Amino acid sequence: MSSDFEAYEQDFGTLTAEITNKIGRIPKLGGKEKTQLVLNVDKQLEEVRELMEQMDLEVREIPIQSRGMYQSRLKSYKGEMEKLEKDFKRSRIAYSDDVRNELLGEDAGSSESQRAHLLDNTEKLERSSRRLEAGYQIAVETEQVGQEILANLHSDREKIQRSRDRVRTVAQTGRAERAPARGGAL
Repeated sequence: MSSDFEAYEQDFGTLTAEITNKIGRIPKLGGKEKTQLVLNVDKQLEEVRELMEQMDLEVREIPIQSRGMYQSRLKSYKGEMEKLEKDFKRSRIAYSDDVRNELLGEDAGSSESQRAHLLDNTEKLERSSRRLEAGYQIAVETEQVGQEILANLHSDREKIQRSRDRVRTVAQTGRAERAPARGGAL
């Protein structure tokens, strides 16, 4: 089962690498070339979404003991997918901003500094989000470990109680066997 997941991971890596390459080229193109590339990237993003759904289904089929690791990997891929979609949106807007600035005669320098400042803030926000997500993932994994420990403790408690009951039964049987022997000796 995990081999299917790993095959999906390879497909995901290949597709996202292609998409990243194409997203980088979009702002540099114009006209039909740009439109065609945008449509192509949009189609590939849809393929990635379908691939993520398949991966999600695979994770649900994996035994609970191993599921946590695959869930965290899937969550990471979902984050990567969101980042790709944002980059794609930005790359399409980047070209339209250049055209807008040219038509309105705005100062490109201030626009670029604002854009750089905005991108810096966006990167900081994304880093913070990744840190929060990593912390959340650690909490989820800790919770899973805690559940496993509680299950083991519950199982051990039942074993101890069964052993205690057996000892009591044996002790009562031993007393019952000794009681008639004493009674007959009197």
